[in-house]
Amino acid sequence: MKNKKVAEDEIKEKIVEEAEAVEENNPSAGEEVAEEITKEEEYLNGWKRCQADFENYKKRQAESQKDLIRYSTENIIQQILPVVDNFNASTAHIPEEQKNNPWVTGIMYIQKQLETVLTDNGVTEIEVKVGDNFDPAKHEAIEDMECKGCKSKDYKFANKIKKIVTRGYQMGDKVIRASRVIVE
Repeated sequence: MKNKKVAEDEIKEKIVEEAEAVEENNPSAGEEVAEEITKEEEYLNGWKRCQADFENYKKRQAESQKDLIRYSTENIIQQILPVVDNFNASTAHIPEEQKNNPWVTGIMYIQKQLETVLTDNGVTEIEVKVGDNFDPAKHEAIEDMECKGCKSKDYKFANKIKKIVTRGYQMGDKVIRASRVIVE
């Protein structure tokens, strides 16, 4: 920034020197030189504005690029999550005598790879346990189970999670998919 200021000052000094030299030779040239100086200052200010606009443009483009990458990553992750859910559901129902089968081991390895892809992209599972309080920012209630005493006027809803139906995931602080739960 100092180099620009020094260069501007040097240019202004040269202009003033040239104006003084011209004025000595031609006294009416002073008005013309003043007009030229005014034009040069306008051009210089226009150039500075253009440069500032370009810097702002570069910043907006960089931010736009980050948003594009984040949204495209989020879209791909949302497409992968149902596949991960299906793997979780299928591996949760493996009979005990089949757990050491090489085919089952391969399926579990593929499931682990998908989970690693999610982790590598900053996706974490939303921690939820049965008995936790229902949080509408992180949980989606798909059913509200009737509880004993709910009909009473004095009863306050427990808002406790009774069952986890589908895991939820978040990317940083943003919830990609809320945990689907049954509450009481």
